[in-house]
Amino acid sequence: MSLAQSRLEVLPRSLQVLLALGLVALVACPFVTTDFYAQMVARMMILAIFAMSLDLLQGVTGLVSLGHAAFFGLGGYALSLVSSDAGAVSLWWTLPLAVAVAALFALVIGFFVVRTHGIYFIMVTMAFAQMLFYLVFDNKDLRIAGLSLRLGGSDGIYINFKPDAGLVDLENKTVFYYFTLACLLAVYAFLRRLLWSPFGRVLAGIRVNEHRMRALGYGTFGYKLAAFTLAGALAGLAGYLWGAQTGFMNPELLGFHMSAHAIMMVILGGMGNFAGAIAGAFAFEYLLHVFKDLPTIGGFNTGKHWQLWIGLFIVVVVAFAPRGLLGVAERLLRRREAP
Repeated sequence: MSLAQSRLEVLPRSLQVLLALGLVALVACPFVTTDFYAQMVARMMILAIFAMSLDLLQGVTGLVSLGHAAFFGLGGYALSLVSSDAGAVSLWWTLPLAVAVAALFALVIGFFVVRTHGIYFIMVTMAFAQMLFYLVFDNKDLRIAGLSLRLGGSDGIYINFKPDAGLVDLENKTVFYYFTLACLLAVYAFLRRLLWSPFGRVLAGIRVNEHRMRALGYGTFGYKLAAFTLAGALAGLAGYLWGAQTGFMNPELLGFHMSAHAIMMVILGGMGNFAGAIAGAFAFEYLLHVFKDLPTIGGFNTGKHWQLWIGLFIVVVVAFAPRGLLGVAERLLRRREAP
């Protein structure tokens, strides 16, 4: 079995059909369920974009980041900073601005962190993210070069209006749902194309053996920095959508726990193919709701300890299904098709 097949970079036909059925379910969701569940699915799609952005680093390039949530939070805070209490701001300039802000921070931070390897890379990414976290957490208003930035401090900050998209009314929950779905599909199509481009193949080569790629003449530093910047930009897109949907941003969205959740989504779904990141995001969020609603048994509140159950579930997945839920589905479908 080739490396691409072992990591499910090449999706079997049966799995493609299963994913197509999932897409049909997403398209039909607003018509067959309540607004509450449709908005919950929209939130899952936003987190799926966030998970795919991390999968570009972790699953494709082999760079495990514990600070990826910083760029997610930056995208949302960029929207909050340019939003007005008087009315909606235009989607067509605020969305590129939020993505550009996240990409710029990723470029600057990446210039330093991609020079490190292994545990040092993990710790440095977390250190930069924690610096941004405390910068927001400790400052309700921050003045930089005479410019006042309203951050809200530990209380967070509200975004009172969804961005104005002209003829498309994003205040309509169904319209916003389909806009989020369109963003999810666009990011997935872009990343799948990127995965099989010469650039993506170099990133995969860096994951397998960076020294060999460098010996072949590839400037691995530039490739890793480009991947880090692109991943940060896509995380900023997800953060922008999160702020637009929830109408609220708080420092926790930049913190370590959010980054850890994204890592668990990628591992849960299966790394290196982006469809796994989507499946992992949906499964992770669904499991959170299931575990939080567990009953009290013999005076022991099982739902209160949902972190324990989700952690145990991830351990089981890593131990018995290293290719994630998508790998499990592929194995079951292959057995079913076998004569």
